[in-house]
Parts: sequence; C-alpha cells; structure tokens
Amino acid sequence: MMQFEPTPLKGAYVVSLNAFEDHRGWFARTYCKNEFAAIGHTKEWLQLNHSFTRKKGSLRGLHFQYPPFKEIKMVRCISGAVFDVIVDLREGSATFLQAFGTELSAANRRMLYIPEGFAHGFQTLTDDCELLYHHSEFYTPGHEGGLRYNDPMLNIQWPLAVADISERDEKHEYLTNNFKGI
Repeated sequence: MMQFEPTPLKGAYVVSLNAFEDHRGWFARTYCKNEFAAIGHTKEWLQLNHSFTRKKGSLRGLHFQYPPFKEIKMVRCISGAVFDVIVDLREGSATFLQAFGTELSAANRRMLYIPEGFAHGFQTLTDDCELLYHHSEFYTPGHEGGLRYNDPMLNIQWPLAVADISERDEKHEYLTNNFKGI
C-alpha cells in the first residue's frame, strides 16, 4: 500500500512507496487504480515518458499544457536525485502561483502526484538522473506553456546554481499581473 501525503497545494501529493524487502532486494507497487481513486484520481494514464539528465545542477521546466489539454502528472526519480517543483496555475485557487518543492530520488523512492493546472520542473542534485513521468493527456504541441525558473513572482529557491538549461526554458517570459491562470 502506498502512502499519500498532502502538500500545501490542494490536490498534490507526495507518494511514498511501501517496499517489500528481503535478501534479494525489494518490490514496490507504483500504481493501484483503487488506491489512487481514494485521492480522487479517476483518469487514465495516456502517456509514459522517461528522461535522462547528465549534469548536476541542470534545470528542466517549468512546463504545463493549456486547456483543453491540461494534464495530471506523476513523477518518479529512478536514478540520482532531483529537487522537483510544482506551481499552482489554477485560476481562482487559494494557492495561485504558490510553489512546492521536494526531493525525489532513487534512494527515497518517492513520487509527486501533480493535479491538472500546475506547472512542473526540476533541478538535478546529482549527475545522471532519470525520471519517469505518467501523463493523463497526450503531449499536444501548440498548447504547451512554460514559466521562467527564476521568475520573481514565483520566488522559487533552487538548491544549486543553474549549471545547464535548454534555450527554450531560458526564454520563457516572466509573469505579469495580467496572468490569471489556466
């Protein structure tokens, strides 16, 4: 059975796996339709992605999709360690534009469940990081969005200096007071 720890951002959870260990190693369930239904998850996972990032301090994100292609994500680090961050972009939310960050690592075996209407990104804390992503919506070019990792309106405290970032992520525009959410 998995443990779902609510974050300060409603609907987002840190998910801890309960591993069964013996002399051979361990086994853990990473998804159970019934257990996820208990937190309100009823959508199907439509796409699974896997990323590899070579260099410690690299940053990916912050990414999201606009309606009608908003997506639920669940992220798990299976090699190395990352500082994983989500930002609430839900129009009218009590925690609008607030961020939450947590360490995900192969060692702690935790996952982050991210509801629709959130931006997501991470910074690698070690070299050679691999993440698995579950998505409730297909990647839809033309409906993707991004936030600047260093936007002063978000005030995210990344743990390391940014060692590497894509040109695309570096060029996301800063938010203005006109942004009302998605």
